[in-house]
Amino acid sequence: MNLSVILISLTFAMTDTNYNNASNTDTAVFGAGCFWCVEAIYQRVNGVIAVESGYAGGHVENPTYNQVISGRTGHAEVAKVTFDPEIISFEELLEVFWHTHDPTTLNRQGADVGTQYRSAIFFNSLEQKQIAEKSMKKTDRSGLWDNPIVTEISPLVNYSTAEDYHQNYFNNNPNAGYCSVVIAPKLAKFKKDFPHLLQDSL
Repeated sequence: MNLSVILISLTFAMTDTNYNNASNTDTAVFGAGCFWCVEAIYQRVNGVIAVESGYAGGHVENPTYNQVISGRTGHAEVAKVTFDPEIISFEELLEVFWHTHDPTTLNRQGADVGTQYRSAIFFNSLEQKQIAEKSMKKTDRSGLWDNPIVTEISPLVNYSTAEDYHQNYFNNNPNAGYCSVVIAPKLAKFKKDFPHLLQDSL
């Protein structure tokens, strides 16, 4: 190997290392009813880099929205949250999760009924599993909710991204009926309860 090839190889190696160090991110996947609601809330959390609506937890690979809402795929509507753990911790994301939907209703959030709307935390590591279980027990004992929490805590399987028109839904359609009646009040409550976690621009 000549000197120029060695130098090129070293340059790529250094670039990769710098990129990895600069990209200290993690992901969390939450199901809490309609993914439009979950996406809109986490998009406003400081330290969250990106939020993507998707499907997870079922037995069908790359399902369509119509397949998922049939309730026959085993999938839940979810939001995949990419975050900077140096700014926002997984524990804090869970705190938002417990406060912004009803984790005590089985396979239901409001008028959205079915396993596709179940409360779920899909972990991507043993550490996330342990933190989620501890957080759920703590929240259950806190009296935040009158009834027992029934949230599913499972490994992340068969995740896929939802169709383009589901992405950034509330921001693109703030005046749509569902957004005005369901999502906007949830966002207002979130902003009131978690002012310390809000992005500066909001």
